[in-house]
Amino acid sequence: MSRESEADLPGEAALPGTLPEALRAELVAFRRDLHMHPELGNQEFRTTAAIKERLEKAGLKPRVLGIGTGLICDIGVDPGQHESGTVPPMLALRADIDALPIPDTKSECAYRSTVPDRAHACGHDVHTTVVLGAGLVLAELHRQGRLPRPVRLLFQPAEEVLPGGATDAIECGVLDGVGRIVALHCDPKVDAGRIGLRHGPITSACDRLEVSLDGAGGHTARPHLTTDLVTAAARVATDVPALVARRVDARSGLAVTWGRIESGHACNVIPQHAELSGTVRCLDLDAWHQAPDLVHAAIDEIANLYRAKSEINYVRGVPPVVNDPAVTELLRDAMTARRGAHSIEDTEQSLGGEDFSWYLEQVPGAMARLGVRRPGDRGVRDLHQGDFDADEYAITVGVELFTAAALIDVQQG
Repeated sequence: MSRESEADLPGEAALPGTLPEALRAELVAFRRDLHMHPELGNQEFRTTAAIKERLEKAGLKPRVLGIGTGLICDIGVDPGQHESGTVPPMLALRADIDALPIPDTKSECAYRSTVPDRAHACGHDVHTTVVLGAGLVLAELHRQGRLPRPVRLLFQPAEEVLPGGATDAIECGVLDGVGRIVALHCDPKVDAGRIGLRHGPITSACDRLEVSLDGAGGHTARPHLTTDLVTAAARVATDVPALVARRVDARSGLAVTWGRIESGHACNVIPQHAELSGTVRCLDLDAWHQAPDLVHAAIDEIANLYRAKSEINYVRGVPPVVNDPAVTELLRDAMTARRGAHSIEDTEQSLGGEDFSWYLEQVPGAMARLGVRRPGDRGVRDLHQGDFDADEYAITVGVELFTAAALIDVQQG
């Protein structure tokens, strides 16, 4: 089916909120401007100002977050409703606005990054443009009296900064009055015009682990008088992952993987200090909550066998994004209404992390995968690579997905 004929799908004409051609062109230009001017987490001042200016131009009243970047904007809320407590639970549309600290390596691209060693290589410029576009369409529907309940636009900073800017945004009150929340993430393995959906976990948890071991060193001729830290570090490296894996349900996918081990300087000297660092990943939310205690206990258990003193720095990253079934079905219904059930595919659970998960600790929600692969592309311009780019037709698909979700979200309130 061609892109032109998709506009004539059954159900589309009956559901308002499609993207006018003039706004479509404006949004592509807006996305390209963001792509040329990427900003890192908590530094998105230009991006925040650009979003705010466009929303105000549409007669809306966005509010910059207290942390200085990012903003929220409520649509369909009359003056005084927040104070009186009469606002129905809102559906929040979330976008992340930050870029990555990597160079843009696209050689033939008029809108490649103009900032050295900075690039929108994860598609956040697309996410931001989709939510902006959805907001502009929904604002017009509200003026026409066709928006059934209020909607909040949430433009969040610092998604790429552990433990994620979502935690700061939540402290700023972005979930106050929100009943459900939705998001999308670019997927370069899915064709533009399609989305991927999944009930339950759709991303994974990822934490950082740093371990220091200390003890009495000495000559390799007399290891019995030392702590033998090299052997202790080796046993921590090999035994801790096995112990942790055996103490949770194997289906949780809890895994300790080391990326660095360092100890000693001479072949005949047993050192006094050793260090290991790595990651802890898991697929299951319950296992993620158990992980710090399990990892601490396993490390201490092995270290004690060798009389080594252990110091553990367990840095929380993000929990898995666990899609709520009802909100996932809202997105399915919205996409079906726009483009038919054939435009939806099942998606797998990613081993990557996403701080959208922090919102789902507070309210039900779901994330969809937004196809951004161009027709005819055989390879994959993968995320977090300098040559990443998106088929901009995905902007239209994302806007119309979110507007449809807002229009048929009648289960809250």
